[in-house]
Amino acid sequence: MISTKNFLEYSLFTKKLGDFPSQSKILINTINQYSYCIAQEDSEFKRALQASDVLLPDGIGVVIGAKFLTGENIKKIAGADVHHYLLNDLNKKNGSCFYLGSSDETLKKITERIKIEYPNVNIHSYSPPFKQAFSDDDNKAIADEINMYKPDVLFVGMTAPKQEKWVFSNKNQLDAGIICTIGAVFDFYAETVKRPSEFWISLGLEWLVRLVKEPSRMWKRYLYYGPIYIHYLLNRKFTT
Repeated sequence: MISTKNFLEYSLFTKKLGDFPSQSKILINTINQYSYCIAQEDSEFKRALQASDVLLPDGIGVVIGAKFLTGENIKKIAGADVHHYLLNDLNKKNGSCFYLGSSDETLKKITERIKIEYPNVNIHSYSPPFKQAFSDDDNKAIADEINMYKPDVLFVGMTAPKQEKWVFSNKNQLDAGIICTIGAVFDFYAETVKRPSEFWISLGLEWLVRLVKEPSRMWKRYLYYGPIYIHYLLNRKFTT
């Protein structure tokens, strides 16, 4: 792992998928340049990311930043990558998963696809109330729904930073072996949003295709926070 001291106060996972810590409950989050910048403004989000058992470098900006600050070459591991890995693993073991987040329509499409591609996986899901923050009653209802099935893997897709902060606050009440926040992967897998092709991903230009396709939603993430992230890298490199 890259130490927190050397990479902007976070410890990045640099091993192979599956080489996770040996413990009864594992929390997997991802970090990219946008989430890093948001965490600088949101201390609760920052604590949630730092509390990850596995923090995946999900973004070319993080890969470049790690090389710039530490000299280490690391591999981008996207939320879609860990999602694919965990489903394959569950399929081999006749395991179970639970999808928390998104709409009933999206969850239905995910379920239908998994039944075809991963027939040995037992799947359940829950679409929580669409609101900025959940009440205590909401949190209990969500936890009760998950704990009814005790999934091997809980996938959480409520967008960052809401999903990471929610898991950080509620993980002790969740009876799941692996808790994995994967945000947009719900829409990618359900194909309600199309992910850029492997060609663009391999070039490190997935961000550019998403920006071109969804400029009104993505411009701030890349064009505003991109320079801010570079500022943080330069400041860390030359003032510490």
